[in-house]
Amino acid sequence: MTVLFEPYTLRDVTIPNRVWMPPMCQYSAAPEGPGTGAPDDWHFAHYAARAAGGTGLIVVESTAVSPEGRISPYDLGIWNDTQVEAFRRITGFLAAQGTVPAVQLTHSGRKASTDRPWKGGAPVGPEAYGWQPLGPSALAFDDRHPVPSELTTAQIEGIVGQFADAARRALAAGFEIAEIHGAHGYLINEFLSPHSNHRTDAYGGSYENRTRFALEVVDAVREVWPDGKPLFFRISATDWLEDGGWTADDTVRFAADLHAHGIDLLDVSTGGNASGVRIPTGPGYQVPFAARVKAETPMPVAAVGLITDAEQAEKIVANGEADAVLLGRELLRDPSWARSAARELGGRVHVPEQYHRSV
Repeated sequence: MTVLFEPYTLRDVTIPNRVWMPPMCQYSAAPEGPGTGAPDDWHFAHYAARAAGGTGLIVVESTAVSPEGRISPYDLGIWNDTQVEAFRRITGFLAAQGTVPAVQLTHSGRKASTDRPWKGGAPVGPEAYGWQPLGPSALAFDDRHPVPSELTTAQIEGIVGQFADAARRALAAGFEIAEIHGAHGYLINEFLSPHSNHRTDAYGGSYENRTRFALEVVDAVREVWPDGKPLFFRISATDWLEDGGWTADDTVRFAADLHAHGIDLLDVSTGGNASGVRIPTGPGYQVPFAARVKAETPMPVAAVGLITDAEQAEKIVANGEADAVLLGRELLRDPSWARSAARELGGRVHVPEQYHRSV
């Protein structure tokens, strides 16, 4: 028997298998006009293909809680009702295929206002739909990025409210799970790490102060997100710095705090908050961070990072290192990876009637 294709239940939501798709930006939304930040035909086709391929949970890409919270002018957003209507087309199709639709709610902080990766990914200004980035401190991510405007306390409170408003809209859009993006050097991660947070007020300095903003966001979202629906948190478990950064020990400590505040699962990634660091990548290189959280806290976890083949994914779940696996690039290469893995491992996934001849 394969554990990778067993259902998994959190609160009142049952996910049909443990093969999940992580959020991966498509940088394909309109940068201006009435459709700004709304998903279009590309997004529908992209997510629909993975649902038809048997993926149990799809986390829609980084979706900004405000215009200035986008990574690029071409990112998705969920700050208005036009965007909500566009998302319903996607969530409805995913649900019809038995896939659980989730969305990642994001504010990109000091790493915002950049061009699409295939255009070089450099920061852009107003002439290219850009804007002035915001951050916990007036510290640029690197030499290419501009110095962000340091957030005031009133602005921080406003962003907490934007996350709550985005969660309300995500619910109206048909999402069953919301994920708060606290990883990869974006705003919440910037507050967590002493590498990027040099504040001297209630939001900087001590561990308790640096985690304050994140927990305020979690509390605000949890308050409006239904009790029966799960709430995830994505974290970078380490900055990969020898000193002065967020560490794996911090992550274990914070996981227990997040669990106490109503987070149901930690989506464990690493890096992205410090430029120029060397990350020792390899197959499953981030799995040990997820496994440690699972072993030392009550928090369920999902593992991500160069998980590419069925046997590898099966072992991660069967060995108790994670409750599910998230396949990024592999699902870009093969939208039907889950169906192929189920055949290899002797599991079962939903197959659309139109594809039954392929079984």
